[in-house]
Amino acid sequence: MTIEVWAPRAARVRLRRPGQADVELDAKDAGWWATSVALESGDEYGFVLGDGDSDGDTARPDPRSRRQPRGVHELSAWDDPTDFAWTDGEWAGRALASGLIYELHLGTFTPEGTLDAAIGKLPHLVELGVTHVELLPVNGFNGTHNWGYDGVLWYTVQEDYGGPAAYRRFVDAAHGAGLAVIQDVVYNHLGPSENYLPEYGPYLRDGQNTTWGASVNLDEPAVRDHIIENALMWLRDQHVDGLRLDAVHALHESGEQPVHILAELSARVDALQAELGRPLTLIAESDLNDPIMIAPRGSGGYGIDAQWVDDWHHAVHVALTGETAGYYADFADPQALPKTWHGGFYHDGTWSSFRCKNWGAPVPAGVPSWRFVEFAQDHDQIGNRAAGDRLSQTLSIARLQVAAVLTMTAPGTPMLFMGEEWGASTPWQFFTSHPEPELAEATRKGRTAEFAAMGWDESLVPDPNDPATFERSKLDWAEASEGDHLRLLEGYRALARLRRERPELTDPDRAGQTGEHVGPGRWVLRRGEASVFVNLSGEVWDVEIGDGQEVWVATTTAHDGPVEQGPLTLSADSAAVIGPRLAPRQAEEGVAE
Repeated sequence: MTIEVWAPRAARVRLRRPGQADVELDAKDAGWWATSVALESGDEYGFVLGDGDSDGDTARPDPRSRRQPRGVHELSAWDDPTDFAWTDGEWAGRALASGLIYELHLGTFTPEGTLDAAIGKLPHLVELGVTHVELLPVNGFNGTHNWGYDGVLWYTVQEDYGGPAAYRRFVDAAHGAGLAVIQDVVYNHLGPSENYLPEYGPYLRDGQNTTWGASVNLDEPAVRDHIIENALMWLRDQHVDGLRLDAVHALHESGEQPVHILAELSARVDALQAELGRPLTLIAESDLNDPIMIAPRGSGGYGIDAQWVDDWHHAVHVALTGETAGYYADFADPQALPKTWHGGFYHDGTWSSFRCKNWGAPVPAGVPSWRFVEFAQDHDQIGNRAAGDRLSQTLSIARLQVAAVLTMTAPGTPMLFMGEEWGASTPWQFFTSHPEPELAEATRKGRTAEFAAMGWDESLVPDPNDPATFERSKLDWAEASEGDHLRLLEGYRALARLRRERPELTDPDRAGQTGEHVGPGRWVLRRGEASVFVNLSGEVWDVEIGDGQEVWVATTTAHDGPVEQGPLTLSADSAAVIGPRLAPRQAEEGVAE
């Protein structure tokens, strides 16, 4: 086989394997080096860069390493994905439209924090009605636990999760359960610890940073290739069904590039999709509120399938909590919820007080609503709070039920964050495991200073590098079968069934997705012939049930049983979905199913 590496900054490159003589690599064009050598799965190797001849010269891991059995600063290990005996040959994939995404972090999803342990929870997700499982980044990072956004070796799977073999077992099992897998990937920066890529070549841009570190050098063809080949690896070799692209607004390239990196990536993924014969999905996290993300490449867009919509989250969060500090301020507008319900973006060219400028652009009328991923909670909106507190730690069960109704009837593609479905009492905090004391201290001080500047009590901010911060963030699965937790979980399951059964709740035509604020704390939000009534006021609200309509679901406590005819009384902090009554034959068929 041919082993190659891009290392334009090296005058000499050698392949090192334990117990064997170094092998010289030959210089090729454009900074590439290559040699022929036989490697079998598990064989350890690394690259020695430079002219030194000492056996003590440090070998660096392969920038495209697929396995790091002893951590990201040690030798790589050869991994051959074709060694795995896949059983998903009949898997036809799942399109995102009409889907339900479940976002999870492997290290805190189960007590064991591994891919194999997560396989044991797949039946829970199936029963919940999930169609797509989204994994936070699994790429290699320094330490034992991390959110995943400090990765330095994008092609590998963190060994603490089980490594690439366990990853393939997870994907195979998910497909066997009828679940698609979306992998969160980070292409805008590299982690701060044990990042050796700059020793090989100009992977990073000089003088341009993101919020998290130096920007990736997208003007270098080999770096662009590094990104695109990584994306194709997950989709092709690891059988993944989609990628969530982290913070694409932090992808910096010069105007000299003829094709934007996202358009280039989507074109390559579309070609792979045609080759594999199953749907492959790209989802962008973008702060820009710019429909160019999901516009077709032929009309000047980037051709991404869908994007996260923070504005929808902000509108729902303010309605439920009343918080209006920072970027929530603009969403105190009672029209924020109806506007994001219809158009996805609240800031669509309007003034953003948080950014002190006009922000965003309108979404063209023909864009289907499933292209917007909408959520009441996610890893960022929980973990980037000072104490990592979930809605369940501040809201009543009644308001959590309203959040469930809003999320599961959302015009876009709904997404849940792990444990949200039962109102998990555990926080999800910002945690790291930096081995370097100076980096751990800098992270702690930076985190504390950030929240102190926003007026938070410093004592509420946990130390990210304290192992207890990580342990506190693990889900407590026992509570899912108890009391109000179970009640909420059963509500999410019922709402997921309703979404599957009633076409009004997955119709992507935004023309029928309208809404209005009808009084303090009260909204009517429509999905075609169905209406969602939200009462977050302190008073009851009588809602008429029209001819030919019925109550599909209601969280009100004002009635002892089902309401067959109006009015339906919504108690304070409750919601209801009312829509066309099923014909007798349809109702019988629905029960039979």
